[in-house]
Amino acid sequence: MLRIRDIMCKTVITAKEDMPILEAIQLLNDRHVGSLVVVDDEAKCIGIFTERDAIRIIASKFSVDQPLSKTMSRHVVTVTLEASFDEAKRLMLSHNIRHLPVTDQTGKLIGLFSLRAFFDEVLGIKTPVATAT
Repeated sequence: MLRIRDIMCKTVITAKEDMPILEAIQLLNDRHVGSLVVVDDEAKCIGIFTERDAIRIIASKFSVDQPLSKTMSRHVVTVTLEASFDEAKRLMLSHNIRHLPVTDQTGKLIGLFSLRAFFDEVLGIKTPVATAT
């Protein structure tokens, strides 16, 4: 059975909740990732900021000088190392999400499972990185 520990990304791009939204959007773009996991000083997952959040913020003309804490999702759905791929898939479908932080029993961030990474690594389908023209 395929487990999250076998297919998660171990290198996760993180942010602090006081990071300005504009900086977070630039980080998403510069690192070519779909999400930033927001962590506290103990590396515990306290939020997530995604591409969808960035689009919503720009479309609503929300001030990008505000901190991530104003717009990040605080009710983060997470998964454990021992979860199966099927469990992760069910969570993603039921919550309509594409990124699942992987945490230990204390809530400390240890990885990330994302659909993009799954397609890239497991299926060998490299998702194209969009470039401005």
